[in-house]
Amino acid sequence: MISTVLPLGWLPVWRRNFLVWRKLALPSILGNLADPLIYMLGLGYGLGVMLPTIEGQPYIAFLAAGTVCASTMNAATFEALYSSFSRMHVQKTWDAILNTPLALGDVLAGELFWAATKSLFSGAAILIVISIMGLTHGPLVLWALPAIVLTGLAFAALGLIWNALAPSYDFFMYYFTLFITPMTLISGVFFPTDQLPGWLAAIGSLLPLAQGVALVRPLLAGQFPVAPLLPIALLLVTTVVAFAIALHLTQRRLLK
Repeated sequence: MISTVLPLGWLPVWRRNFLVWRKLALPSILGNLADPLIYMLGLGYGLGVMLPTIEGQPYIAFLAAGTVCASTMNAATFEALYSSFSRMHVQKTWDAILNTPLALGDVLAGELFWAATKSLFSGAAILIVISIMGLTHGPLVLWALPAIVLTGLAFAALGLIWNALAPSYDFFMYYFTLFITPMTLISGVFFPTDQLPGWLAAIGSLLPLAQGVALVRPLLAGQFPVAPLLPIALLLVTTVVAFAIALHLTQRRLLK
């Protein structure tokens, strides 16, 4: 089975997924909005009134940036897991595509970029809502969109690794329980990481969600990130390495 990624070979796969999604675009976006907004409004207004300002801003504004990144992570992860698994294993969509001139690398790259696109839709929707609520400051907020894309790519690539290993949908719960949920708690989404033990804060600072938060939070506050190149580089390295692993594992699985 050929696994070479051709120039723009991923685009027909991306377009196919987009055309299917477009039929249910509004319910999909609203569904992605509901859960993070409930958490943000409930914790932001409910818990926020009992807390002092954090990093010079109200707690709800601090939480809003974390919510954008967490929503981006969840959208990319769900798409790379449940939807990609359905197309690969249940619906046999990948088998049909692989009977065309496209190779496995093109299919997987199409899934990667489509999952990142879904995460952009989700993150941008949250961004619009919190901007309307007055929780963003200045035009620098627009630079959060590329940061959302980078975060989505990293989590899409990581999700495709687990997708290649999963025997069934139930297997994905281990990924959320052992990786996604703990990472959400130690990556600065809900509270500053300096409140954690030093060793745990160090681990959290290396995780891809923390890189997204490090980019997005200052931008929403109208400030430029202090050292943006490091989180950008870590997200790109995560994407490239994880995609290479996912491609290898997927090829091995489909050749069985």
